[in-house]
Amino acid sequence: MSAEDNPTLPSDFIRDIIASQVAEKRYTNIVTRFPPEPNGYLHIGHARSILLNFGVARENNGQCNLRFDDTNPAKEDAHFVSAITADIRWLISGWGDAQLTFKPLGAVPVAHQINGQTDYKVTSVPADTAQAEPFTASDYFEQLYAYALELIKRGKAYVCDLSPEDTEKYRGTPTEPGKDSPYRNRLIEENLDLFQRMRAGEFPNGAHSLRAKIDMASPNLWLRDPLLYRIRHITHHHTGDKWCIYPLYDYAHCLSDYLEGVTHSLCTLEFVSHRPLYDWVLASLELPRPVPHQYEFAKLIPTYTIMSKRNLLRLVQEKKVTGWDDPRMPTLAGMRRRGIPAAALRRFVISTGITTHDGITDIAAMEHAVRDELNQSAERRLAVLKPVKLVLTNIAEGEIINCEAINNPQSDAPTKRPLNLTREVYIEQDDFAEVPPPKFHRLKPGGEVRLKYACIIALDEIIKDESGQVTELHCTAQLDTRSGEPNSGKKVKGTIHWVSATDSIEAEVRLYDRMVTVAEPGKEEDFMTVLNPQSMEVVKARLEFGLQTAVTGTVFQFERLGYFTPDLVDSTADKPVYNRTITLRDTWA
Repeated sequence: MSAEDNPTLPSDFIRDIIASQVAEKRYTNIVTRFPPEPNGYLHIGHARSILLNFGVARENNGQCNLRFDDTNPAKEDAHFVSAITADIRWLISGWGDAQLTFKPLGAVPVAHQINGQTDYKVTSVPADTAQAEPFTASDYFEQLYAYALELIKRGKAYVCDLSPEDTEKYRGTPTEPGKDSPYRNRLIEENLDLFQRMRAGEFPNGAHSLRAKIDMASPNLWLRDPLLYRIRHITHHHTGDKWCIYPLYDYAHCLSDYLEGVTHSLCTLEFVSHRPLYDWVLASLELPRPVPHQYEFAKLIPTYTIMSKRNLLRLVQEKKVTGWDDPRMPTLAGMRRRGIPAAALRRFVISTGITTHDGITDIAAMEHAVRDELNQSAERRLAVLKPVKLVLTNIAEGEIINCEAINNPQSDAPTKRPLNLTREVYIEQDDFAEVPPPKFHRLKPGGEVRLKYACIIALDEIIKDESGQVTELHCTAQLDTRSGEPNSGKKVKGTIHWVSATDSIEAEVRLYDRMVTVAEPGKEEDFMTVLNPQSMEVVKARLEFGLQTAVTGTVFQFERLGYFTPDLVDSTADKPVYNRTITLRDTWA
């Protein structure tokens, strides 16, 4: 039984902690969140965080909020919001979508008084609520601003006039303490006035910032009076021009978790040093309800995979790929377009486990999961990627020999489809050799092979053009070797695939290979130097006629060749385009 069938199977230190807390009745409802920044597409590394957050919620009958960390309008775009939402829905569809929680359309946070303080809580709803929208950090800008005012009133935040460059200089180094800003001891009233004027738009970008007042000598650089707000006169994709000050991630993150009632904030290991700030903000406000706690886990880093979002953006900007959803990209959109099944990706990611130490995962493990999944689910079809024409001289023009092919031999009740054997067919160029190497069991002078699902053929004549290139192969079809005929039991060593020349379609087929040529591209000084120049080959292929109108998202096994799917973007009935999802075996090793 797989982890998908039984949600109790995964076990790791985070799940162990939650299990003990639930047993102690510390929580009545487990609430997690996945908080992507809408400045690019999600990639395979994000899949671990998605499946952990939704998995923990799923296993405890809890909820997981999709919340966009849209606190940096300079890099964010509504297009990324739509793309990320679609990616998450695809990855968890049929597995954890019951835990996907959105806000109601037009929801307004509800304010109420607790111990004299105004507290905010957004009531969440199931993902299938009509016209539901994802949560966003910008939903809480008003509350975050109010909390910032409260920090100033408590003497725990101040407005600083240092430039970004001077702020960094004053910060110190990991081995040397920082020094106090000359504005650190401003009066509370002056800080309040300046911060309110910052919001009102009186000052240009960089003139002021709001900083936490913690400890400039702390060994943890994130506690050396970190920025909480900065001025940015930029239109926000969600709030428009309502705001010109924007909170920093570390400030917005913990309070957004709190406002949503998140119990477990699960982050990757680089946020270990941020956790004291996460806790400091929540503790400094003396919030009345139970506060969330942050836990950290290691990233998923597969071999032969570019993981940096910055590097992926560079590939897009320099047009090394066609876009974020290029099938060679490790983005979820690229993998979906390539035909990778969500179930196979989930199985691979879950199998890698959750740890507290970074490591490299062999991408072959994912490829194995994909092949195993598709071997069970993909129907078989015939296709010829590099065609050479073969004429069966004893079949008349227009004559059709009826054959049958199995759709999926792995099925519990395999079905069949008709195939038309005609006078002219196409076979693969590689399935013929005029001067064959040793142990070549395909078509050769004086030899016989079986056309799969049809009959045995014998080569009679090789036709060449003036340049010496083979243009046609003339053969005799031994029709009495078809299934059900007297000599159907005749044995030959080779069986090859084929398609009818008159009952097939021409299609563009894109043969994808790994994007890079080294296992750990992140270690290269410039990853661009190890891009694989053969990462995509385009061929004009011949496919079974029925593949012309195949539904996008369906993956087929082209027999003897690999797994292929209609391209989600470019394929049409008039001009079919197929992407190779993966080969039948690891030809890249």
